Formats: sequence, C-alpha cells, structure tokens
Amino acid sequence: MSKDKGFVTEITPQSEDFSRWYIDVIKKAELMDYSPVRGCIIFRPDGYELWENMQKELDRRFKDTGHRNAYFPLFIPESFFMKEKEHVEGFNPELPFVTEAGGEQLEEKLAIRPTSETMFGHMYAKWINSYRDLPLLINQWANVVRWEKRTLPFLRTSEFLWQEGHTAHEDEADARRETMQMLDVYTDFVENVLAIPVIKGQKTPSERFAGAVDTYSIEAMMKDGRAVQAGTSHYLGTKFAVAFDIKYLDRENTQQFCHTTSWGVSTRLIGALIMVHGDDRGLVLPPKVAATQVVMIPIGPPKTRDVVIAKTDELYAQLKAAGIRVRVDDRSDVSPGWKFNEYEMRGIPIRLELGPRDLENGQCVLVSRVSGEKKSVALDNLVAEVEALLAQIHDDMFARAKAFREDNFFSVDTLDEYKAAMEEKRGFALAGWCGSDACESQVKEETGATSRNIPFEPAEKKSKCLVCGDAAEHTVVFARAY
Repeated sequence: MSKDKGFVTEITPQSEDFSRWYIDVIKKAELMDYSPVRGCIIFRPDGYELWENMQKELDRRFKDTGHRNAYFPLFIPESFFMKEKEHVEGFNPELPFVTEAGGEQLEEKLAIRPTSETMFGHMYAKWINSYRDLPLLINQWANVVRWEKRTLPFLRTSEFLWQEGHTAHEDEADARRETMQMLDVYTDFVENVLAIPVIKGQKTPSERFAGAVDTYSIEAMMKDGRAVQAGTSHYLGTKFAVAFDIKYLDRENTQQFCHTTSWGVSTRLIGALIMVHGDDRGLVLPPKVAATQVVMIPIGPPKTRDVVIAKTDELYAQLKAAGIRVRVDDRSDVSPGWKFNEYEMRGIPIRLELGPRDLENGQCVLVSRVSGEKKSVALDNLVAEVEALLAQIHDDMFARAKAFREDNFFSVDTLDEYKAAMEEKRGFALAGWCGSDACESQVKEETGATSRNIPFEPAEKKSKCLVCGDAAEHTVVFARAY
C-alpha cells in the first residue's frame, strides 16, 4: 500500500461508521482535542478560526440590523431563575452551581450561565423607563455551560460558545418582527455562508424554548440523515418582562410591560458543516469560513526550485492583497502527493500547483476540493480565477447538500408507515399531526424521532395525523436529531 493511500485509510468511511468517521476527521484535521474536564473540548486553532470567521459574518449582519454587542457576567444568582417558572424547570437538570468561594459558603448559589434571559431581564428593568428607550437591541458573544450527560464534540458539549441576542420592544407586533427578522438572518448566513440548506419553521409546544411563547428554528440534515437545529429565534411575549418588572411609560404616559425576544446560534454549527459537507477523504470546508481558502504547493526538481518558489511568493502576495486567505507549503522534505492528501483531508477549498513547466506556459493549476477537477489558468488572471472558483465551490457545495436532503426526505401518512420507512431509509419525514402532545410523544417513543419544526413552506400539506388518524392541524417534519 502506498503512503498516499495509507493516509486516507486512517479515516473510517462514512458508510461503515458515521460517528467514528466524524471523530476521526475532527481529530486528524486538528480542529479540537479532548479536555481533562468531562464533556468539554479544546478548540485548536483551525477549529477556533472557523468560529472566528462565522462570528465575523454574523456580527456584521447583526450590526446591519441595528444590534450592538455587550457582555454580561458568567455567574447568575439562583434567585433569578426562580422568577420565571417554565425557564427554571427547563434548565434545572443542566444547571451547574458555584456554592463556595474563598473557602467560604456563598450566601446564595450562583449558576454558571446556561443562557442569559434572566440577567438581561434584571438589567433591562433598570435601563428601560420610556418608549424612547425602545427597542433595545443587544447581542452577546459568550460561553455557556449546560451539564450534558452525553456529549459529542462541537454538537453537544458541557461548555460551548455562542451568541445570544436579547431585545425589548413596545408591543407584540414589533417583537414578532424582530423574531422573524433574526430567523431570516440565520437562514441567510447558514445557506449563503455555510452552504447548508435549511428548513424554516415553528417548533411544537413540547420543543419550544423554556419560557417562550413561540420558538422558530432552522433545521439542517446531516449526511447520516439526522437533524441539527442550526439556529433558533424566540418570541418571549411579556413573560420575562412580568417576572423581572421590565416596564416602560408608553406614548399615553401609561405603564406597560415590554415584549421581549431572544435568539442564538452556537459552535454546533461547526459540527453541522462537517457532517453536511465532509466525505471519506476528510473535511470539505465552505470557502467563506475556511481558515485557508487556497493552499499553494510549488513542485518540480531541485534545480528549478528557486525560480518556482520566487514566483510562488509573488502570486501569494497578489492573492493575499485581494483578501484571499492563502498559505504556501514549500517544504522540500515532504512529497507533493502527501501534501495533496493532507490538504484534501483538511478541507481547503482550492489547491494551487505550480511547477517549472507551468511557469514556462505562464499558468498554474487550480484543483477544487469539491469536484476534484483540475483547471489550468493564466497567471496574469489568477486572482479573478481563484475568486470565481471559490464562488463556484460554494454553489456546488450547497447544490450537493440540497440534492442529498431531497433524496432523503420522504412523506408518510401513518406511524406504521414511518417505522417501516425508517428501517430502510435515513432522513426527514413529512407527516400530519393533530396537535396533541400524546401523539407527538408516541412518535418519539416508537421511533426515536422528534418533531423538528412545522415548516412554513412544506412540500405538501398533510390532512391526517400519522398517529391517531384525526384531522391534521399541522404538517410537521420528524427526524432523529443530534
């Protein structure tokens, strides 16, 4: 077996064991490592840089819609969680507490932030007095802790990174506009930056955020057919305003409770993009967030090395000046074939090969990580060619992911039909639901699938509940999920 083939065999094929493939890839690509603290991971530079690039794209979108960033404490008094009953019940099993500091017992336990509605609520009650203070639109980039029993790097860990937006409004209409606007922002980001197609919809009551009036989500399909909730936006009504006394004087000089929202995405999006786009050769990274978009590999015999390296450095400077994230691997003690496999495994969108014959012809070779196609391009038009190929790679990735979802999306009319389909198929099911918790629970108990959301634009409207056969109030997407 050649060295090059041996390199790829270190990654378990997806068809053999998808979970093992995922762990192999994220470890071998050096995105993360395990922490000595149970359920926590260490983001290595290549993994953290993915998150940094996501932050940049999202932060720009938030600020374009009028939001500003702030930072709130990691520790939250236990009494804050007691003020909103549904909220504390929803998070209580996952809450870690600090009970002692400086060798002394604390007078009040401090929760380590699982989410910050309560802390924002406490401060908004101080900051908001009049309708002139509204809307108040604040986002926070932070870490949160939820003490998970079963963990999977990036997708579900005891500590993770995220952003959480919290806004306050004069009335329901304005708060609901905010809720849907941010769901649209997430959809735009996930589809147009991460190249992941999503399904927008409303969560069922059993799946909505603890303390919310309504929760909306975008759902993405992984290559094993499971779902990942890629983003959520919540209309909280006046529940938190009443609990924390967030009031304002309206335009008629009357005291009113604010209507609030919250919305967030997390580093689970790193796991999602790996599971949506990766293949048996390793990562396939969306160009807009890849830490390196182009890797340049000079090739050729030692006697031509200096001139090839000199031209490589010149082209590197041109690409970098154009804002393209590029690196050069000019190591002479590693074969080109090994480098090709290495950077394919790391998911770098474009490989640029430059040798002495290419120089003679005034060209280089570009190789797409997605299609594997090689293209010779003129050196004097390199920047434009690279930019066009990066755009094409994004489009190809999105098209492939969407085609996979369509191939693994099926319609069912009864629970028995769904169970039979699950024995042969993977993916999402579209089914009718009468609206009762009992029927929804029965689906979960008998299949392990949960309702992902009630899609705004289902492919078809279902007329009967898949469990009881009564008239369907909703058409729902069901799937097993991470």
